[in-house]
Amino acid sequence: MVKPIQSLDQSSIDRAEFLKIENLRKAYRRPEGSEFVVLDGIDLAIAENEFISVIGHSGCGKSTLLKIVAGLEKATSGTVQIEGREIRKPGADRMMVFQQYSLLPWLTVRENIRLAVDEVLKDASVQQKKRIVNEHLNMVNLIPAADKYPDEISGGMKQRVGIARALATRPKMLLMDEPFGALDALTRGMLQEQVLRIWESQRQAVMMITHDVDEAIFMSDRIVLMTNGPAARIGEIMTIPFKHPRDRHQLRETSEYYELRKLRAEFSGATFRS
Repeated sequence: MVKPIQSLDQSSIDRAEFLKIENLRKAYRRPEGSEFVVLDGIDLAIAENEFISVIGHSGCGKSTLLKIVAGLEKATSGTVQIEGREIRKPGADRMMVFQQYSLLPWLTVRENIRLAVDEVLKDASVQQKKRIVNEHLNMVNLIPAADKYPDEISGGMKQRVGIARALATRPKMLLMDEPFGALDALTRGMLQEQVLRIWESQRQAVMMITHDVDEAIFMSDRIVLMTNGPAARIGEIMTIPFKHPRDRHQLRETSEYYELRKLRAEFSGATFRS
């Protein structure tokens, strides 16, 4: 494997353990009674303002790990804690962005975001909620499309609605399951940059699942490499040595970037863009 490159400047990351995963194991019971082990012995700590990407072959349990952190699935054994509290169910401190947009088709862009704000920020006034919705519409450049319905906007715009909806609830952690995977290359690149700019301006913990090594290098502070399943484990954790804010073109001119891209040869399940 490629050796981790030490960070040039990680001083902006608070290394206090915000999310802590210890000896996590996830197994499913087969009809005949035997166990199918998906994840085995996962140990990982994430800081409160750190962007982590998880990469692995299909079937290695990446999405299962994310769902356990979200509280949508339960670990068979081990613990997952956020700020010292064990995660047992979904909570407003963690919000998910899926590859498929999961928007309600009978609500407008604005109403989709407002619904999430109403559900989570129950004590906010009507004017506060309106301001929060408008701020996040503006954050993802969707003010002109605010009163359109999901079937009237593009896939990239739908994903921006999903991201704005998640961020508008002011979660402590953003969980993203291949959020750009269904988009064309141009839209994907533009949205990666937009999401990264938002995160750089209002840091929070992010855990993103991706197959795209270039995407992970561009956006992340660290990349978690999963071994092949079943019984997948963390094979290696790589520290990304680039400061924020980042410029994609400047990164590609550095020797460190191409050293990281040696993952192409050693991690053939990931994808690269030329």
